[in-house]
Amino acid sequence: MNRRLPSLNSLRAFEAAARHLSLSKAAEELHVTPAAVSHQVKSLEEYLSAPLFRRVSRGLLLTDTGQLLLPGLRESFDRLAEVVTQAMNTKDQHRLTLSSSQSFASKWLIPRMDRFRSAYPQYDLRLDASPRLVDFEREGIDLGIRYGIGGWGAGLEEIRLFREEVFPVCSPELQKGEHPIRKPQDLKWHTLLHMDALFAGESWIDWENWLKAAEVIDIDARRGPRFSLLSMAIEAAIEGQGVALGRSVLVADDLAKGRLIKLFCDSIPVDFAYFLVYPKRTTESPKIVAFRNWLLSEVHGDEERLRSVNQTQCSHSASAS
Repeated sequence: MNRRLPSLNSLRAFEAAARHLSLSKAAEELHVTPAAVSHQVKSLEEYLSAPLFRRVSRGLLLTDTGQLLLPGLRESFDRLAEVVTQAMNTKDQHRLTLSSSQSFASKWLIPRMDRFRSAYPQYDLRLDASPRLVDFEREGIDLGIRYGIGGWGAGLEEIRLFREEVFPVCSPELQKGEHPIRKPQDLKWHTLLHMDALFAGESWIDWENWLKAAEVIDIDARRGPRFSLLSMAIEAAIEGQGVALGRSVLVADDLAKGRLIKLFCDSIPVDFAYFLVYPKRTTESPKIVAFRNWLLSEVHGDEERLRSVNQTQCSHSASAS
Protein backbone atom coordinates (compact mmCIF):
# COMPACT_ATOMS: atom_id res chain seq x y z
CA MET A 1 0.00 0.00 0.00
CA ASN A 2 1.29 3.43 -0.99
CA ARG A 3 0.74 5.65 2.06
CA ARG A 4 1.04 9.44 1.67
CA LEU A 5 2.34 10.61 5.01
CA PRO A 6 4.33 13.59 6.25
CA SER A 7 7.70 12.97 7.86
CA LEU A 8 7.73 10.98 11.11
CA ASN A 9 9.85 13.68 12.77
CA SER A 10 7.22 16.33 12.07
CA LEU A 11 4.47 14.11 13.48
CA ARG A 12 6.52 13.36 16.60
CA ALA A 13 7.31 17.02 17.15
CA PHE A 14 3.65 18.04 16.81
CA GLU A 15 2.39 15.23 19.09
CA ALA A 16 4.86 16.15 21.85
CA ALA A 17 4.20 19.90 21.53
CA ALA A 18 0.43 19.34 21.48
CA ARG A 19 0.57 17.07 24.52
CA HIS A 20 2.61 19.59 26.53
CA LEU A 21 1.21 22.72 24.83
CA SER A 22 4.81 23.87 24.96
CA LEU A 23 7.61 23.88 22.41
CA SER A 24 10.31 23.94 25.10
CA LYS A 25 8.88 20.93 26.98
CA ALA A 26 8.50 19.03 23.71
CA ALA A 27 12.11 19.86 22.86
CA GLU A 28 13.25 18.58 26.26
CA GLU A 29 11.38 15.30 25.75
CA LEU A 30 12.74 14.80 22.23
CA HIS A 31 16.27 15.96 23.12
CA VAL A 32 16.32 18.69 20.48
CA THR A 33 16.09 22.49 20.55
CA PRO A 34 12.78 24.41 20.66
CA ALA A 35 13.72 25.86 17.27
CA ALA A 36 13.95 22.37 15.82
CA VAL A 37 10.50 21.49 17.18
CA SER A 38 9.09 24.73 15.75
CA HIS A 39 10.64 23.94 12.36
CA GLN A 40 9.10 20.44 12.29
CA VAL A 41 5.67 21.74 13.33
CA LYS A 42 5.83 24.40 10.60
CA SER A 43 6.75 21.68 8.07
CA LEU A 44 3.68 19.67 9.08
CA GLU A 45 1.45 22.76 8.87
CA GLU A 46 2.71 23.38 5.33
CA TYR A 47 2.03 19.74 4.42
CA LEU A 48 -1.55 20.00 5.75
CA SER A 49 -2.05 23.55 4.50
CA ALA A 50 -3.54 24.38 7.88
CA PRO A 51 -2.30 25.87 11.15
CA LEU A 52 -2.08 23.52 14.14
CA PHE A 53 -1.49 25.97 17.01
CA ARG A 54 -2.65 29.37 18.09
CA ARG A 55 -0.08 31.28 20.05
CA VAL A 56 -1.43 33.05 23.10
CA SER A 57 0.18 34.90 25.98
CA ARG A 58 0.33 31.79 28.19
CA GLY A 59 1.68 29.46 25.50
CA LEU A 60 -0.05 27.40 22.83
CA LEU A 61 -3.60 26.34 22.04
CA LEU A 62 -4.63 23.77 19.46
CA THR A 63 -6.59 24.80 16.40
CA ASP A 64 -9.50 22.68 15.17
CA THR A 65 -7.11 20.82 12.85
CA GLY A 66 -4.70 20.24 15.72
CA GLN A 67 -7.45 18.90 17.96
CA LEU A 68 -8.52 16.54 15.19
CA LEU A 69 -4.98 15.28 14.61
CA LEU A 70 -3.73 14.80 18.21
CA PRO A 71 -5.87 11.84 19.50
CA GLY A 72 -5.13 9.64 16.50
CA LEU A 73 -1.41 10.45 16.60
CA ARG A 74 -1.18 9.79 20.35
CA GLU A 75 -2.91 6.42 19.94
CA SER A 76 -0.70 5.55 16.97
CA PHE A 77 2.54 6.39 18.79
CA ASP A 78 1.39 4.43 21.86
CA ARG A 79 0.66 1.42 19.67
CA LEU A 80 3.96 1.83 17.84
CA ALA A 81 5.87 1.89 21.14
CA GLU A 82 4.02 -1.23 22.30
CA VAL A 83 4.84 -3.12 19.09
CA VAL A 84 8.51 -2.10 19.22
CA THR A 85 8.72 -3.22 22.86
CA GLN A 86 7.18 -6.57 21.98
CA ALA A 87 9.67 -6.99 19.12
CA MET A 88 12.57 -6.18 21.45
CA ASN A 89 11.31 -8.65 24.05
CA THR A 90 11.06 -11.59 21.65
CA LYS A 91 14.79 -12.13 21.96
CA ASP A 92 14.39 -12.40 25.75
CA GLN A 93 11.41 -14.73 25.90
CA HIS A 94 13.67 -17.73 26.51
CA ARG A 95 15.91 -15.90 28.99
CA LEU A 96 14.97 -16.30 32.66
CA THR A 97 16.78 -13.94 35.03
CA LEU A 98 16.66 -14.75 38.73
CA SER A 99 17.89 -12.69 41.68
CA SER A 100 18.82 -14.36 44.96
CA SER A 101 21.17 -14.08 47.91
CA GLN A 102 24.67 -15.49 47.50
CA SER A 103 24.22 -18.14 50.20
CA PHE A 104 20.94 -19.41 48.76
CA ALA A 105 22.42 -19.43 45.27
CA SER A 106 25.54 -21.40 46.22
CA LYS A 107 24.04 -23.83 48.75
CA TRP A 108 20.60 -24.48 47.26
CA LEU A 109 20.02 -23.21 43.75
CA ILE A 110 23.24 -23.96 41.86
CA PRO A 111 23.31 -27.67 42.83
CA ARG A 112 19.81 -27.98 41.32
CA MET A 113 20.20 -25.90 38.16
CA ASP A 114 20.95 -28.98 36.05
CA ARG A 115 17.56 -30.39 37.01
CA PHE A 116 15.82 -27.22 35.86
CA ARG A 117 17.71 -27.23 32.56
CA SER A 118 16.81 -30.88 32.02
CA ALA A 119 13.13 -30.20 32.70
CA TYR A 120 12.98 -26.95 30.69
CA PRO A 121 15.83 -26.89 28.16
CA GLN A 122 14.14 -24.04 26.25
CA TYR A 123 14.99 -21.55 29.00
CA ASP A 124 18.36 -19.98 29.62
CA LEU A 125 18.61 -19.36 33.36
CA ARG A 126 20.69 -16.35 34.40
CA LEU A 127 21.50 -15.84 38.07
CA ASP A 128 22.15 -12.52 39.79
CA ALA A 129 23.49 -13.44 43.25
CA SER A 130 23.36 -10.33 45.39
CA PRO A 131 22.01 -9.36 48.83
CA ARG A 132 20.38 -6.18 47.52
CA LEU A 133 16.70 -5.84 46.67
CA VAL A 134 16.32 -5.43 42.92
CA ASP A 135 13.85 -3.39 40.90
CA PHE A 136 12.25 -6.02 38.67
CA GLU A 137 11.03 -3.59 36.01
CA ARG A 138 14.06 -1.32 35.80
CA GLU A 139 16.73 -4.04 35.99
CA GLY A 140 15.08 -6.65 33.78
CA ILE A 141 14.81 -9.27 36.54
CA ASP A 142 12.05 -11.86 36.02
CA LEU A 143 11.79 -13.16 39.57
CA GLY A 144 13.67 -13.30 42.85
CA ILE A 145 14.22 -15.41 45.94
CA ARG A 146 14.00 -13.12 48.96
CA TYR A 147 14.51 -13.79 52.64
CA GLY A 148 12.38 -12.07 55.24
CA ILE A 149 8.79 -11.83 56.42
CA GLY A 150 7.23 -10.75 53.14
CA GLY A 151 5.59 -7.52 52.05
CA TRP A 152 8.06 -6.22 49.45
CA GLY A 153 5.71 -3.90 47.63
CA ALA A 154 2.50 -3.48 45.71
CA GLY A 155 2.28 -5.24 42.39
CA LEU A 156 4.43 -8.19 43.49
CA GLU A 157 3.32 -11.80 43.91
CA GLU A 158 4.89 -13.52 46.94
CA ILE A 159 4.93 -17.28 47.52
CA ARG A 160 6.36 -18.59 50.79
CA LEU A 161 8.64 -21.51 50.00
CA PHE A 162 10.17 -23.01 53.15
CA ARG A 163 9.48 -23.35 56.84
CA GLU A 164 12.94 -22.77 58.22
CA GLU A 165 14.57 -24.04 61.40
CA VAL A 166 17.97 -23.48 62.99
CA PHE A 167 20.16 -26.16 64.61
CA PRO A 168 23.87 -26.90 65.17
CA VAL A 169 25.69 -28.87 62.49
CA CYS A 170 29.22 -30.18 62.12
CA SER A 171 31.32 -32.57 60.08
CA PRO A 172 30.99 -36.28 60.95
CA GLU A 173 34.77 -36.25 61.39
CA LEU A 174 34.44 -33.87 64.32
CA GLN A 175 32.46 -36.51 66.19
CA LYS A 176 35.35 -38.97 65.84
CA GLY A 177 37.76 -36.75 67.74
CA GLU A 178 38.68 -36.50 71.39
CA HIS A 179 35.50 -34.65 72.39
CA PRO A 180 32.42 -36.02 70.59
CA ILE A 181 29.32 -33.82 70.97
CA ARG A 182 26.52 -35.69 72.74
CA LYS A 183 24.82 -32.79 74.52
CA PRO A 184 24.85 -28.99 74.19
CA GLN A 185 27.35 -28.60 77.05
CA ASP A 186 29.93 -30.50 74.95
CA LEU A 187 30.14 -27.51 72.60
CA LYS A 188 32.60 -25.94 75.05
CA TRP A 189 35.33 -28.14 73.56
CA HIS A 190 34.73 -26.89 70.02
CA THR A 191 35.01 -23.75 67.90
CA LEU A 192 31.76 -21.90 67.27
CA LEU A 193 31.37 -20.62 63.70
CA HIS A 194 29.40 -17.38 63.34
CA MET A 195 27.67 -15.43 60.62
CA ASP A 196 27.32 -11.67 61.03
CA ALA A 197 23.56 -11.11 60.87
CA LEU A 198 22.05 -8.82 58.27
CA PHE A 199 18.79 -8.74 60.20
CA ALA A 200 18.09 -7.31 63.63
CA GLY A 201 15.78 -8.66 66.28
CA GLU A 202 14.80 -12.03 67.62
CA SER A 203 14.04 -13.48 64.19
CA TRP A 204 17.75 -14.04 63.67
CA ILE A 205 19.06 -16.92 65.80
CA ASP A 206 22.75 -16.62 66.69
CA TRP A 207 24.85 -18.66 69.08
CA GLU A 208 23.93 -16.45 72.02
CA ASN A 209 20.21 -17.04 71.42
CA TRP A 210 20.66 -20.75 70.74
CA LEU A 211 22.75 -21.43 73.86
CA LYS A 212 20.29 -19.50 75.97
CA ALA A 213 17.40 -21.58 74.60
CA ALA A 214 19.42 -24.74 75.33
CA GLU A 215 20.03 -23.49 78.91
CA VAL A 216 23.81 -23.57 78.47
CA ILE A 217 25.44 -20.85 80.55
CA ASP A 218 29.14 -21.72 80.75
CA ILE A 219 30.11 -21.16 77.09
CA ASP A 220 31.23 -17.81 75.66
CA ALA A 221 28.83 -17.36 72.75
CA ARG A 222 31.04 -14.69 71.15
CA ARG A 223 34.16 -16.79 70.61
CA GLY A 224 35.09 -18.19 67.23
CA PRO A 225 35.57 -16.87 63.68
CA ARG A 226 32.92 -14.78 61.94
CA PHE A 227 31.79 -14.85 58.31
CA SER A 228 29.85 -12.40 56.18
CA LEU A 229 27.95 -15.22 54.43
CA LEU A 230 26.25 -18.21 56.00
CA SER A 231 27.46 -20.40 53.14
CA MET A 232 31.04 -19.69 54.26
CA ALA A 233 30.30 -20.74 57.83
CA ILE A 234 28.68 -23.93 56.53
CA GLU A 235 31.71 -24.72 54.36
CA ALA A 236 33.99 -24.21 57.37
CA ALA A 237 31.85 -26.70 59.31
CA ILE A 238 32.06 -29.22 56.45
CA GLU A 239 35.86 -28.88 56.61
CA GLY A 240 35.79 -29.79 60.32
CA GLN A 241 36.79 -26.33 61.52
CA GLY A 242 34.00 -26.06 64.09
CA VAL A 243 30.25 -26.11 64.67
CA ALA A 244 27.88 -23.84 62.74
CA LEU A 245 24.26 -22.95 63.24
CA GLY A 246 22.73 -24.46 60.15
CA ARG A 247 19.54 -23.19 58.60
CA SER A 248 17.46 -26.11 57.41
CA VAL A 249 17.06 -24.86 53.84
CA LEU A 250 20.77 -24.28 53.25
CA VAL A 251 22.10 -27.46 54.87
CA ALA A 252 19.52 -29.91 53.47
CA ASP A 253 21.84 -31.20 50.73
CA ASP A 254 24.86 -31.47 53.02
CA LEU A 255 22.85 -33.43 55.60
CA ALA A 256 21.43 -35.79 52.99
CA LYS A 257 24.87 -36.45 51.48
CA GLY A 258 26.57 -36.95 54.85
CA ARG A 259 28.85 -33.94 54.66
CA LEU A 260 27.19 -32.57 57.79
CA ILE A 261 25.29 -34.05 60.70
CA LYS A 262 22.60 -32.47 62.82
CA LEU A 263 23.89 -32.59 66.39
CA PHE A 264 20.65 -32.53 68.36
CA CYS A 265 17.02 -33.37 67.65
CA ASP A 266 15.66 -30.02 68.80
CA SER A 267 15.44 -27.13 66.35
CA ILE A 268 14.41 -23.51 66.71
CA PRO A 269 11.86 -22.28 64.15
CA VAL A 270 12.36 -18.78 62.78
CA ASP A 271 9.91 -16.16 61.57
CA PHE A 272 11.91 -15.33 58.46
CA ALA A 273 11.41 -17.47 55.37
CA TYR A 274 12.37 -17.70 51.72
CA PHE A 275 9.84 -16.32 49.25
CA LEU A 276 9.51 -16.53 45.49
CA VAL A 277 8.72 -12.98 44.33
CA TYR A 278 7.80 -11.66 40.88
CA PRO A 279 5.58 -8.97 39.31
CA LYS A 280 1.89 -9.92 39.34
CA ARG A 281 1.54 -8.92 35.71
CA THR A 282 3.83 -11.82 34.71
CA THR A 283 1.94 -14.49 36.69
CA GLU A 284 0.83 -16.33 33.56
CA SER A 285 4.08 -15.90 31.64
CA PRO A 286 5.19 -19.36 30.42
CA LYS A 287 8.70 -19.01 31.80
CA ILE A 288 7.43 -17.81 35.19
CA VAL A 289 4.95 -20.70 35.34
CA ALA A 290 7.71 -23.17 34.43
CA PHE A 291 10.14 -21.96 37.08
CA ARG A 292 7.44 -21.66 39.74
CA ASN A 293 6.22 -25.23 39.16
CA TRP A 294 9.75 -26.62 39.17
CA LEU A 295 10.73 -24.69 42.29
CA LEU A 296 7.67 -25.76 44.29
CA SER A 297 8.33 -29.38 43.32
CA GLU A 298 11.93 -29.08 44.56
CA VAL A 299 10.76 -27.48 47.81
CA HIS A 300 8.35 -30.34 48.47
CA GLY A 301 11.11 -32.87 47.80
CA ASP A 302 13.44 -31.06 50.19
CA GLU A 303 10.87 -31.09 52.98
CA GLU A 304 10.40 -34.83 52.61
CA ARG A 305 14.13 -35.48 52.48
CA LEU A 306 14.89 -33.28 55.49
CA ARG A 307 12.15 -35.02 57.47
CA SER A 308 13.75 -38.38 56.69
CA VAL A 309 17.24 -37.13 57.61
CA ASN A 310 15.95 -35.73 60.90
CA GLN A 311 14.36 -39.02 61.84
CA THR A 312 17.49 -41.01 60.98
CA GLN A 313 19.98 -38.71 62.69
CA CYS A 314 17.84 -38.16 65.77
CA SER A 315 17.49 -41.91 66.18
CA HIS A 316 21.26 -42.28 65.86
CA SER A 317 21.86 -39.42 68.32
CA ALA A 318 19.47 -40.92 70.87
CA SER A 319 21.16 -44.34 70.72
CA ALA A 320 24.63 -42.78 70.97
CA SER A 321 23.72 -40.85 74.09
